[in-house]
Amino acid sequence: MTSHDSTLARRPGARPPGWSVRLKLTLSYAGLLVVAGALLLAVVLVFLLRYVPAEAVYVPVATSGGERGDLPQLFFPGRGDLWAAFAPKAAVAMAALLGFGLAGGWILAGRMLAPVQTITAATRLAAAGSLSHRIDLPGGQDEFRELADAFDAMLARLEAHVAEQQRFAANASHELRTPLAISQSLLDVARQDPSRDADLLIDRLEAVNARAIAVTEALLLLSRAGQRAFTAEPVDLSLVAEEAAETLIPLAERHGVTVEVSGGAATAAGSRALLDQVAVNLLHNAIVHNRPHGAVHVATAADGDTATLTVENTGAAIDPALVATLTEPFQRGGDRARSDHAGVGLGLAIVDRIVQAHDGTLTLTPRDGGGLTVVVRLNAPADPGRP
Repeated sequence: MTSHDSTLARRPGARPPGWSVRLKLTLSYAGLLVVAGALLLAVVLVFLLRYVPAEAVYVPVATSGGERGDLPQLFFPGRGDLWAAFAPKAAVAMAALLGFGLAGGWILAGRMLAPVQTITAATRLAAAGSLSHRIDLPGGQDEFRELADAFDAMLARLEAHVAEQQRFAANASHELRTPLAISQSLLDVARQDPSRDADLLIDRLEAVNARAIAVTEALLLLSRAGQRAFTAEPVDLSLVAEEAAETLIPLAERHGVTVEVSGGAATAAGSRALLDQVAVNLLHNAIVHNRPHGAVHVATAADGDTATLTVENTGAAIDPALVATLTEPFQRGGDRARSDHAGVGLGLAIVDRIVQAHDGTLTLTPRDGGGLTVVVRLNAPADPGRP
């Protein structure tokens, strides 16, 4: 056999045919029943024969006036006589037990393995690409139901993940195609009009190229954010918020927005670099999606095992129905889609992915007077003195 043939022989689809689990269970049930019956008959036979003499015994019955040779006799069978009478009946009983065990075991094994066949059929559908199928196995809670429920939960996560990836890929291709198309248009116009201002063309191409780079970098960060490839360490969210505010002060001044940071120390367990990105993205969104002379309030707090970062800004009113979509890639709500500083639409998506990687929660709530309140809740570090 060649190496290629041996590789094929090791594949799951090329396994040699074997006995089915139902047949194995049937034979096991029948074998156990026959063995139990044989042991029972053997015990009865042994205890019965131990009180029986080896040879048959004839005992005469004494009567008045009769001769000894003419007296009637009582017959007591010996072990051989009992065995000759018992063995055929025992053989018939064992044959009946074997037949009953095979028939009953086949039916019982089929009923017990029915959930496995249902799960196998669902697995084949999932392997063929049908992730919307669910087992929904009826009945009480047992090992098969736990397996089916876990499989349904896995299918639900896979379906949501695939749908998210497909939507993300479609939006990403659209977002990346737009700057490339604009660049191509600018180059076509410049080729047709050689006297066109070269500096203006370079400035526009630079702006388009910068946006494409920003989209690409944001996509890479978004893909890495949920991988949990970091070592959790204590991070003070108040320091993170202050550093983010200092970094974005020039941007806030250009937009005429005031930034206020308040609150005490709030230590969370996580990656300092990723949590810095969370604060910067939230603060950046709060500044650029604001009204003229608006304000941004950043607060941190610690509550038991939870550290909280809250970013609140003024701005236009946001439809509550659109708030749930703001964490999806390339989604912009309200004035965000019309703003000149709308960015690439990945800021809140990156924040949401990072918060999920930290096992935290992200809550978005529209303000009554316009604007948005974003609350990030993260787990505090475990107490070193706690077991």
